[in-house]
Amino acid sequence: MKSLKYLTGLGLVYALTLGSAAAGELVINSDQSDPAPKKAMEQLIADFQKANPDIKVKWNNFDHEGYKSAIRNFLTADAPDVVSWYSGNRMAPFVKAGLFEDVSDLWAQGDLNNQLKSATKSMEIDGKKWGIPYSTYQWGIYYRKDIFAEKNITPPKTWAELLAACEKLKAAGITPFTIGTKALWPTGGWFDYLNLRVNGYEFHMDLTAGKVPYTDPRVKAVFEKWGELVKPGYFNANHAAIDWQDAVPQMVQGKAAMYLMGNFAVATMKDGGLKEEQIGFLQFPTITPGIPMAEDAPTESFHIPSGAKNKADARKFLAYLALPETQTKMNATLGQLPINNKATKSNDPFLAAGFEMLSNAYALAQFYDRDAPADMAKAGMESFQEFMVKPDKLDAILARLDKVQARVYK
Repeated sequence: MKSLKYLTGLGLVYALTLGSAAAGELVINSDQSDPAPKKAMEQLIADFQKANPDIKVKWNNFDHEGYKSAIRNFLTADAPDVVSWYSGNRMAPFVKAGLFEDVSDLWAQGDLNNQLKSATKSMEIDGKKWGIPYSTYQWGIYYRKDIFAEKNITPPKTWAELLAACEKLKAAGITPFTIGTKALWPTGGWFDYLNLRVNGYEFHMDLTAGKVPYTDPRVKAVFEKWGELVKPGYFNANHAAIDWQDAVPQMVQGKAAMYLMGNFAVATMKDGGLKEEQIGFLQFPTITPGIPMAEDAPTESFHIPSGAKNKADARKFLAYLALPETQTKMNATLGQLPINNKATKSNDPFLAAGFEMLSNAYALAQFYDRDAPADMAKAGMESFQEFMVKPDKLDAILARLDKVQARVYK
């Protein structure tokens, strides 16, 4: 996942209204401590209170790292009425422990099941939905449109076309893909997409939930596809020594032509000197024919704790959060994408392309380090980096991951 500079102040409270807890008070705990999310949340709460003047909101805003520990405590001890968290496998332990409320009734209102459909699979466990998603951003392949045009390369839609493009670029002295794996997490994007395209969303979720061993032949097949890029030298050789930002100049200088990354990289590319018209965006190509196209799109969501005291107003808040106009306004501030497919599209060409792609996605994966537990994610991404440097060690890498998996999921 994208690295963030965390603000300190665990338990820092932004009480937007004063007064003691009473009927009509809605307590929200979240971790929107960075400037844009904090501003978006302040706007959301102000607008919600204007639409619901009988409800007073008390907002407890935590720093990111502190929140991960705090949520486990307050869900069981003194639950607020609404909490921010993540969907997919990160949500599952709280659902399984009975700490999140079933909100399938909210999804059934109006056209919401259709409007939020791209996030259905990541918000659903045991046929029920456990929160309302409101914001995401796309991953995909960003490429130099001018280099593609000069080399007469059509943006690839299949794996064979991608390999052919890489071969042509390499022959011209251009590194096909730039990447920086020093911080490990960029490797997670590659593993996610290869597994989603080789084996599909359900298999990927089973693997990150610990239900499939890494030595399974289907997982090995993912690395074999990865090897078709690694072994011919289609990545920059020094990737293990640099961070993701340090890989961007390769694109800017025309030394590399493609970058699999989240949409936040576009600003860095522009800051480095690329013009918007030089940058293209393409969906990760098909590998196994017939596998539905799921995407990596880390999704933000709000949930109602089962121990909440004011579930009626909590439901009103989540219903308000689901509205297309609410999600349009929030994501304009966040610089991200709304989940509701009836929200207004951004004028930004990359966000517009991402909105179109994600609105039609079969499902949204949350990124390897969200979908897998922390210890598994760390070991997995260390192994992905090792494979990119020493692909011949694959069997030993997979056997080691099985051992980690057995310990983490016991």
